[in-house]
Amino acid sequence: MAEMEVKFEKAGRVKKGQWILIDGAVCRVVDIQISSPGKHGSAKVRITAVGVFDGQKRQLLRPSDADVEVPVMHRKRGQVLALMGDVVQIMDLNDYSTFEVPLSAVEEELRDKLQPGAEVEYMEAGEYRKITRVK
Repeated sequence: MAEMEVKFEKAGRVKKGQWILIDGAVCRVVDIQISSPGKHGSAKVRITAVGVFDGQKRQLLRPSDADVEVPVMHRKRGQVLALMGDVVQIMDLNDYSTFEVPLSAVEEELRDKLQPGAEVEYMEAGEYRKITRVK
């Protein structure tokens, strides 16, 4: 599988809506709380995020000047080749490689539009892929 590309950013500079890695999972930040620095310490940042690929809620607590990992997300286009039980087979429209995406990684409102031959947009981070739009 592909290695996930990451870059680093200070915890105090993370914004709502941004993607970060928490425990190796790609998450979208939904809330940030910053505590003021104390007499002998630095400001702390509590980041609450939801997993992009699994929907699980996670929290991260770091000093504001500590680094957090930010995954490099790629948006790509593909074509649905087949629906096989609980997976969708997709062909990438750039390099014509094929892969499977579990239906659990597809939003409920997009599942009805998935038909063989349909064009889709998907996000990719390392080995994880998620269908974001059906054209």
